[in-house]
Amino acid sequence: MMNTNGNPAAAHDDYVDVIVLGVGTCGEDLSLQLLDAGLDVVGIEAALVGGTCPFYGCLPSKMMVRGANLLKEADRVNGMSGQARTSSDWNQTAGRVRQLTGGWNDAGAVERYEKRGGRLIHGKGKLTGPRTVTVGDKSFTARKGVVVATGAKPVIPPVPGLDKVKYWTTDDIIEADSLPESIVILGGGGAGCELGQVLARFGVRVTIVVRGDRLLRVEEPEASEIVEKAFADDGIKVHKGVKIKEVELRGSSIITRLDGGVELSSERLVLATGRKPDLTNLGLESAGLDSSAKFIEVDERMRAADGVWAMGDVTGKAMLTHVALYQSAIIAADILGKVHPPAEYHSVPQVTFTDPEVGSVGLTESAAREAGFDVAVVTKQIAATFRGMLHGISGGVIKLIADRRTGTLVGATAVGPPGGEILGLLTLAVHARIPISKLRSMIYSFPTFTGGIGEAIGAYGRGVTTVLDPEYTGLKELDELIEALGA
Repeated sequence: MMNTNGNPAAAHDDYVDVIVLGVGTCGEDLSLQLLDAGLDVVGIEAALVGGTCPFYGCLPSKMMVRGANLLKEADRVNGMSGQARTSSDWNQTAGRVRQLTGGWNDAGAVERYEKRGGRLIHGKGKLTGPRTVTVGDKSFTARKGVVVATGAKPVIPPVPGLDKVKYWTTDDIIEADSLPESIVILGGGGAGCELGQVLARFGVRVTIVVRGDRLLRVEEPEASEIVEKAFADDGIKVHKGVKIKEVELRGSSIITRLDGGVELSSERLVLATGRKPDLTNLGLESAGLDSSAKFIEVDERMRAADGVWAMGDVTGKAMLTHVALYQSAIIAADILGKVHPPAEYHSVPQVTFTDPEVGSVGLTESAAREAGFDVAVVTKQIAATFRGMLHGISGGVIKLIADRRTGTLVGATAVGPPGGEILGLLTLAVHARIPISKLRSMIYSFPTFTGGIGEAIGAYGRGVTTVLDPEYTGLKELDELIEALGA
């Protein structure tokens, strides 16, 4: 018997080269790399092959964001180039999402996996030895090792009465064929903010409740402020710094009681309170690992123990698809004996796809100071850049965090319509530790949003940029930094 690469398949189903426990996005990616290299791989997945990203996360949510943003963009015609009227139709967006996800069916992914020579077992697998995994009545032993990539699950907060109401998670929004008239979202992180804005632009009355003092608490305060202003423009109400006392069903409405006597009534209640790995039933102790830990500790090669690797959400590095895929490449190289730089996480980018987008990389100003960096901070309003002015932007910012000792960026944030795209150059700068003096020597295309970085650091137009932004003091700050380093 041969696999699709022309190599002999395992003589017995219970012996393979590699077991991938959890075939989400990174599990599928790793499997396909190893299969292409001729290894015998079995993948074990308890839910949908491909994981959260293609079915409930990154892809369908951004398809919804695209639809909602088109509605808002059409409104921006008024006063700039004519008159426009729009009417929303959730059926069209929901239909696109159903097509994208195949109706939340992973048959296509399973077929793709098996055509490449892999074996796919649907079920909940458990380590029963250092290199052995059992799923149902089947047991597999890996010659090279086991890769754990079981992802994370939604966090359900301990709110009194929650078990007595039919609440939604963000997964239910993704699957929704129709929308409620009103909704209360618990949680102001990326998912809650993105989907809350989507629903508001499709006519839903949206209220977001957060325990902290601002939305998007992991981002710069300037980013939170801009997003909150955009939400107010969309009619979204935000309750900050409050505790949820209880929820209850009253007729056909769900009542959410906050401290201070505030009551919120909505047709639906959505939990967007984050996700966390669950390691308790994976049998990690049989491989010498701590099953009571919050995450699986890994080294720079993603090794957790002899013959055991881990990647994705279970490692606790960053619950982002691109981080999981980055880790997948490292594990593939390690298993195949190839050279790959060790894992490092000083320049992890992330984007919240609100309108405006929030893109950030590395450390925030507060995190950099807490880490002991002596930082120079410059903040440039995108509206005061040439492209921002032409675009008619009312809210947006580029914020740069520079280490005075090295003259390099340790963090950056871009908030604006293409915040995630501006982030590309900033991520490269943080990742490669490029001196600001070197970034200043680059030629930037004009007038572009990325060129706004050049304007912020004084790479060009130091005279004419003061016409748009006469109060900007960032250039002086960076001049002093560069001069002190003799660069």
